Formats: sequence, C-alpha cells, structure tokens
Amino acid sequence: MSVAAAPRAAPVPSPAPRLSPWTWVTIFTRMLAVQGSWNYETLIGNGIGFCVEPALRALPGGVHGDAFKAAMVRESTYFNAHPYLAAVAVGALARAELSGVPAERIERFRIALCGPLGSVGDQLVWAGWLPFCSLVSLVAFGLGARPLVVVLTFLALYNAGHLALRAWGLHVGWTRGLGVASALGNPVFRRGPAHVARAAAAAAGFAIPLTAARVVDGSASLLALVLGSLGVVAVLLVRLHGRVEGWKLSLVLIALFALISVAR
Repeated sequence: MSVAAAPRAAPVPSPAPRLSPWTWVTIFTRMLAVQGSWNYETLIGNGIGFCVEPALRALPGGVHGDAFKAAMVRESTYFNAHPYLAAVAVGALARAELSGVPAERIERFRIALCGPLGSVGDQLVWAGWLPFCSLVSLVAFGLGARPLVVVLTFLALYNAGHLALRAWGLHVGWTRGLGVASALGNPVFRRGPAHVARAAAAAAGFAIPLTAARVVDGSASLLALVLGSLGVVAVLLVRLHGRVEGWKLSLVLIALFALISVAR
C-alpha cells in the first residue's frame, strides 16, 4: 500500500542578524525626518526607505550588493501612514528584508500596513494626544504659569508621548516582523483614543474657565466678551459636530488666548 507524500512545509526565513546600537540610534533619528521627502507621488515612501537604509547595510554584499539596491528600491516606493506609527513599518520591513522574506510578500505587506497605521495614528495623536497636551498647557496658563513655562509644558508632554510611541513602534515592528498586525489590536490602540478624548474633555473643563479668569483679570466687559465668545464657539461645535478636528480647535484657542494676553 502506497503512502501519500506529506505536504512540503514552507521554507522558514533565516533569522535576522543583530543590529548594532549605533544602527538603532541612526534609524530612530532618521524617523524624526520621515516626512522630509514627502511628495504627491510616493507620500512618505522615500522617508521609509531613508529610515530602513541603515539596517539594509547588513544585507549580503553591503551597500554595493544587488540585494541592498533591490531592497532600497522596494522600500522607497509609495507608502502612506501616520508619521509616528510609521516606526512600526520601519521595524517590520527591516526585519522582513534581513530575514530573506520574498519580495512579493514584502510588497503586499507594505500595502496592507498603510490603512491601519494611518487611521489608528490619526485618532490617537491628532484627535487625542495633541488636543490633550494643548489643554493641559492652558490649565498651566490659567493657574498662573509664565508663558515660557506654558510652552515648555506643552513641548515636554507632547514630545514625551510621540517619542515613546516611535520607540515602541520600532521595537514591536522589529520583534514581530510580518506578524506585527496583532500589535495594532493592543488595548492601547483599540480603546486608547476614547480614553485620551475623555481626558482632553476633562482638561478642557478646567482649562477654559481658568484661562478665561486669568485673561479677564476682574474686567467685567472683557469677561462678557470671553463668555460670549465661548458661547458662540459652543454653538458652532454643536452645529459642526464631526467636522471639526480637535487639534485645530485647540491651536485656535491657544492662539486666541495668547493674543489677548499680549494685547493686554
């Protein structure tokens, strides 16, 4: 009796080599400029190639080898994602290239990453973290902080968040490779935007009255103007529900209060 041959297992890619600490520093530093070559044809594709390049130097033949040149061409094509979460793609694509994953699979993987890394990043950062940091800075202003302290508060808080997000993205992309999609199911991303939005709303509840109180500084006419303006803004927000981006509104409020403070 003949026995059917067992199906042949798919070849397992070779493990990626270790990268030096300096290579990681170079990749992370380059990610801060991932949008530096943004254009309408490839969007941030050239930036992805620029960020992955230090890792690709470990490919057989080095920077003059065919593997390096082919990988650079592949990684510099069209790519669209949130600039902070693009770090996930950088780590995962570097791992895939160095592990010998077939070119066709890498290209399909790049395309599949664009949507999730764009939508999740927009909700978490632009619609959540940026307004929250702006409103916390307004709270500091309302409590009597000097302008320099207000600016430093915003910069410290916002930069701590986005640098941590980039570092996490690079790490999880490298460690999980093509399986990085599961990381985007992390509770931080599924429920994080809603929690950050609630925190921003709570900060707004403190920031607006505190800032208004400092701006008017006992002036009844100015108080009436501020309260009237806030009423108009509230009506507009209700009418334009879902059509106003939180980060734009936050920047407008900061600019408005800053101009009033300078004028006085």
